Amino acid sequence: MNEASRIEAGAQDMPRPMVIPVEAYISADYARAECDRLWRKCWLQAGRVEDLPEIGSYLTYDIVDDSVLIVRVRPGEEPGAIKAYRNVCTHRGRRLVDTPKGMRNARGRQMNFVCGFHAWTFELDGSASYIAAKEDWGPALCDAVTRLGEVKLDTWGGFLWINLDPEAEPLRAYLEPAATMLDPFRLQDMRPRWRKWTVFDCNWKVALEAFNETYHVPGTHPEFMAFGDFTGWGRQQGKHSHIGYDAPKGLEENKAKLRLGAGDPRISTAEMQKYTWEGVNTNTTQTLVDVAQSLPAVLAEDTPADEVLRYWLDTARALDERRGVVWPKVDSGHVAASGTAWQIFPNQQIGHAVNNMLCYHARPFGHDPDKCYFEVAVYELYPEGAAPETEWEYANPEQFPHVLRQDFSNMAAVQQGMKTGGYAGNIPNPKGEGAVISLHRNLARYMGTGEPRELG
Repeated sequence: MNEASRIEAGAQDMPRPMVIPVEAYISADYARAECDRLWRKCWLQAGRVEDLPEIGSYLTYDIVDDSVLIVRVRPGEEPGAIKAYRNVCTHRGRRLVDTPKGMRNARGRQMNFVCGFHAWTFELDGSASYIAAKEDWGPALCDAVTRLGEVKLDTWGGFLWINLDPEAEPLRAYLEPAATMLDPFRLQDMRPRWRKWTVFDCNWKVALEAFNETYHVPGTHPEFMAFGDFTGWGRQQGKHSHIGYDAPKGLEENKAKLRLGAGDPRISTAEMQKYTWEGVNTNTTQTLVDVAQSLPAVLAEDTPADEVLRYWLDTARALDERRGVVWPKVDSGHVAASGTAWQIFPNQQIGHAVNNMLCYHARPFGHDPDKCYFEVAVYELYPEGAAPETEWEYANPEQFPHVLRQDFSNMAAVQQGMKTGGYAGNIPNPKGEGAVISLHRNLARYMGTGEPRELG
């Protein structure tokens, strides 16, 4: 049995109806415990490899009380070409690199790092090259004492991953089966079209869970129902989970992000692509939108849905190849089994397609259970050297595209609602919100509390 078949076969077991206690969302004690039990134990996505193009390029990643400094120390992609250190001077504990006010993180390029307190200086390999009056300590102040603490770092899918636990399992083992299912989509070849971050008045789980199920579409985005009724599912896959859509027989590829609309597929697909591009600016590309607009004119009214799908994708693929954008060829069965997005435990979602991806990332706002940082990044394939230069841009929630604003409108209301006295806990749809159940099952394994219990 190949990997895609194994995933598809193993994912059919739908969880029983469950109740999720609200402790994980609203408890200050739970939020404080996450620092040691969760964030210091898991592999966390901390950035992109292309953000560190030259020797000395660096960026920082903050998670609760910890800050990590990630630096390119030599060219290439071999292990050790990029290193991660605890972003703290070994002398008196000052942060070595500060995040500029109003920025998501620090990013730049320099060949060493000077502490702003006593000017201790550290090289790219983490060693201390300058310590004023070093002789005062005598031989006790050796390299093992002064060098920056190293953090486990690895790469996959073009992302930088860090783990603060020195005994952590290898990244690849941690990511399976998501890594094997997503490898054919060559996420490492994509580059960001835009990326924005904001702050929500809700727990990081509330923010993330708004996007790891499609059960909310009729209630939050009713206008999308005009394009079809796509029944969504969410399934646990080890530490991780994935979501997708049921599709008519013969249209298995339609389970993916690049799917047809209902009714006359020529018209509904054209309308859905236009609305998606203008309303959310994600999950598609200009080429796909342009070809979709031509469908009613170039295809006959009675063209079967599978032929519409094939013409749309084949034409867009050919047009992109002419401008130097080559889509990976992914077997349709693998596309169907992979679903539309993977939730990488604990706090990353990758919405994949053969030529674009949409990523969400959520982090706690310090120890406050009622606030979080939330990030959205949209990627696509570009001709060599033609990708736009992008930075993380702060945006107030109301400055995002309006479909995302519809999602955002639920955040604070959900957080406040769960604090209501006598509220018995969340009861996710076992099929449509299976990824929510998966998240809390895995959280409970790390946290030792909050295990979902059967309803009834």
